[in-house]
Amino acid sequence: MEQNKSKSYGTALYTIITVFFFWGFLAASNGIFIPFCKSHFSLTQFESQLIDFTFYGGYFIGSLILYFASQITKVDILNKLGYKNGIVLGLAISAIGALGMVPAVDSGSFGFILFAFFIIAIGFSLQQTAANPFVVALGPPETGSNRLNFAGSVNNIGALLGPVVVSVVLFGTATSATAAAKVEISSINNLYFILAGLFIAVAIFFWVSKLPKVTSDEKIEASTKANIPLLILFVAFLMILIANPLSSQTGIPSQYFVYASLAIILGTLISTIFASARDKEGWGAMQYPQLILGMIAIFTYVGTEVTIQSNMGSLLKTPEFGSFNESEIAPYISLYWGSLMIGRFTGAIGAFNLSRSLKNILTIIVPFLAFGLVLLVNYLTGVNVSNLFIYAICVAVLVVAFFIGQQKPIRTCLTMGLLGVTFIVIGLVTVGKVATFAFISGGLCCSIMWPSIFALAITGLGKYTSQGSAFLIMMILGGSIIPPLQGKIADSSTNVIQGMSGLHFSYIVPVFGFAYIAFFAWKVSRELKKQGIDIDNIEASGGH
Repeated sequence: MEQNKSKSYGTALYTIITVFFFWGFLAASNGIFIPFCKSHFSLTQFESQLIDFTFYGGYFIGSLILYFASQITKVDILNKLGYKNGIVLGLAISAIGALGMVPAVDSGSFGFILFAFFIIAIGFSLQQTAANPFVVALGPPETGSNRLNFAGSVNNIGALLGPVVVSVVLFGTATSATAAAKVEISSINNLYFILAGLFIAVAIFFWVSKLPKVTSDEKIEASTKANIPLLILFVAFLMILIANPLSSQTGIPSQYFVYASLAIILGTLISTIFASARDKEGWGAMQYPQLILGMIAIFTYVGTEVTIQSNMGSLLKTPEFGSFNESEIAPYISLYWGSLMIGRFTGAIGAFNLSRSLKNILTIIVPFLAFGLVLLVNYLTGVNVSNLFIYAICVAVLVVAFFIGQQKPIRTCLTMGLLGVTFIVIGLVTVGKVATFAFISGGLCCSIMWPSIFALAITGLGKYTSQGSAFLIMMILGGSIIPPLQGKIADSSTNVIQGMSGLHFSYIVPVFGFAYIAFFAWKVSRELKKQGIDIDNIEASGGH
């Protein structure tokens, strides 16, 4: 990849990271929009989670289209288009999707709304595929991780503000005390008119900006055998969408199709490890066990991160969690995404050339400063933040976890995975504020998993590193599959444990998610050692 090692493209960097803000803003806003749609359209919990299914599915489908187009033409489509033009085109597509939300909401068709979400996500997929390497290329490669961490922090600011701003637009305030707070259709239309306008404005800004030309000279590596597993993943993805129609036609409960979809995805990836071990020819990046294990880990991590908050809005409306109104949920969704920001701000400390003592001091101070920022944002919108002060205990636990993890990917994944299991189990065996904050703490554990998993998965891939990175980004698919899976469990598990709602019980799903991350850390360390790779000198970089 061509990079200018002497120039500093500060203005270009600030221009590009605006799209990172949008990704976080809209993804976090789904936590407010999902419970609204559930009530407005009288949906089951599974049906409400189809919002995340289409949103994150758009990332998967967009990446898949680019991959197969490049494989067929033997030309890197995005490289030929140009990263700048790719971002502009992605923003234009997202603007079309946002404008499509207006007639979709007016029509009262939930299917139309899902389609509009899908178009927005297709645009985001193109933006993300172009923006990440663009950010890395804007300067010396050795500081690329610093720039990605900075961009990731902007993504988290968007995620922090998203639920609060959307709640203000829809309800008039971040926390309305009115039990019967109603959402006017015009308010939703205004929200998406504003978003579409911002997408278009930023696209024009990109178009006229003098950004450096960034290209890649990497050749497309043929990997014909990898095509079949990817197509199977696509079929499994579609099974979620047609689960209810299939159930009507066959009489088989729809949850079994959802479970089958997950089983097919995991089974396909696991079988690929054994198939490529017998004959590596034609598998490309998939010949490396660490990549396949990492693909499952990214799938699991993204799904876990998304499903915790996507189902939380409905969980907080249940009696054992406080019977919150839709308009009172925003501070907790904001705190969840703020938890990711807290962890990522802390994780970014290691990217700077500081003394060990200063790093230790900042590791203690930065999480609480970031927590203070979360409280400030909510306070400025009228939230009584005193209810959130107790969460400082969870932040203190994160600080301890950082010292245990020591910024090493293996130790970080193992520590955060086991801590995540602990937090979610505490949430399962308690109710009320204790359980709520325990579940929200899952965000602290998810915060720095992406760079750790990513670094381990692409280690040792050599010329297949770029292709392996593309496969890992496809595994954002987890955010599309796992929330509907939890929704099905919530809908079908009402009486599994006496006194526990199906929604509460469904949080067993992130327990398995975090458990796999811990297993991944153990398993991938063994695989890399077999290949003679020094796992103690692998450094995590970047962010999601």
